Amino acid sequence: MQEHVASPSPPCFSAEMTASLPALRSFARSLCRQGDMADDLVQETMVRAWSSRHTFLPGSKFRPWLFTILRNQFYNAVRKQARLVAWEPEAAERLLVQAPDQEERLHVADIEGALQQLPSGQREMLLLIAGAGLSYEEAAEAADCKLGTVKSRINRGRAGLRAIIENGESLPEA
Repeated sequence: MQEHVASPSPPCFSAEMTASLPALRSFARSLCRQGDMADDLVQETMVRAWSSRHTFLPGSKFRPWLFTILRNQFYNAVRKQARLVAWEPEAAERLLVQAPDQEERLHVADIEGALQQLPSGQREMLLLIAGAGLSYEEAAEAADCKLGTVKSRINRGRAGLRAIIENGESLPEA
């Protein structure tokens, strides 16, 4: 009787995980906006990826697989947190209101503020493509949507950012 021994993961799996860390951290920080929570999210993503390495299909794209795990972890945490925390409408309104910036130069904070005004789907696609450096195809795979949806969200997100930054407009409720 042969004993079942778990096959070791290929060395490239570990190298791919390590190489993906900076992009994962960047994407997690963009989603969470809290350094500690983002670091925990990346760590949990790595633990889950490692424990699920046997499910990764060799030849498939590794980075979208990791980003999918991170994205799912984030949304699970948000759902869990929403059940635990009751928001006061006044406190939420204070967090969402940003005073207009009259300076001629744009700052990173201005772009971050504009990104936060975008609908979550558009913001997520911009962060995956511009922030994390994924291709449109990889972003579609990570977000589990069609390529046309990615292109549409990117186009609408860019137009929305332009309107917010250039004109100081708020986006209409969609």
